[in-house]
Amino acid sequence: MPVATTDDGVRLHYEESGSGVPVIFVHEFAGDHRAWEAQMRHFGQRYRAISYAARGYPPSDVPDDVAKYSQARAGDDIVSVLDHLQIDQAHVVGLSMGGFATLHFGLRHPGRALSLCVAGCGYGAEAGQREKFRSEVTAVAAFLDQNGIEAFAAKYAYGPTRVQFENKDPRGFDEFKRQLAEHSAVGARNTQLGVQRERPSLYDLTEQMAALTVPVLILTGDEDWPCLQPALLMKQTIPTAALSVMPNCGHTINLEDPDQFNRLVGDFIVQVDAGRWPVRDARAMVSSITGMK
Repeated sequence: MPVATTDDGVRLHYEESGSGVPVIFVHEFAGDHRAWEAQMRHFGQRYRAISYAARGYPPSDVPDDVAKYSQARAGDDIVSVLDHLQIDQAHVVGLSMGGFATLHFGLRHPGRALSLCVAGCGYGAEAGQREKFRSEVTAVAAFLDQNGIEAFAAKYAYGPTRVQFENKDPRGFDEFKRQLAEHSAVGARNTQLGVQRERPSLYDLTEQMAALTVPVLILTGDEDWPCLQPALLMKQTIPTAALSVMPNCGHTINLEDPDQFNRLVGDFIVQVDAGRWPVRDARAMVSSITGMK
């Protein structure tokens, strides 16, 4: 089993497909490396596609200590996989928890990124939602402790931004729910407490985001309610950012509509590799509505 070892000794399972310019995929909390299968098949025909299971997600190691899990560590684990594979730079594509990790990777290691695709990113970021989100994370951790992963999966899979997936693709949704039930309860609990609950709000990172020069694509579903305003914040703040909203989609957009997701990400990568990705014209950011004042 191929593994990359982090600087704190955690082994991360990874998979590869294809050759060429590297594209690495970073999964969400309810997914794992298998959630990127449609992307591995598609991008593996043109690129060196890589996916990995985050710490806490078998067959990667599942540390018992919550202190082994953090938002900074999640971003740095991307570096560990790239270092193991002797990759200097890669296109990085992340969803939800993986989207946060991708953004923090770009902020902490901009020289290692060819581009960043930050998808489904924003849960708990808004000021008015922060404490509510933190309390829900604590409740999720307690539920996992008391009831285990199978009971958790049976409930968590039907969140308000995942029912769109069930309605659109019942067979794909059943596979997603089944894979979620195979996760580690300890790993899921520790990820919630160490990464999700303690990560900084996007609204506290605007100065760092404004300094990004790496090409950025922000993706969100139009029914992924907690991500809509944060997506606009990132678009307005990051000078190299484009925003694409996928219609009639919830949170799990790479699974719910893989063809559209792959097209948007693929077009983005092609433009970046061609040296044609723009930096926003400062004239687009004036406060005047019409430009006449």
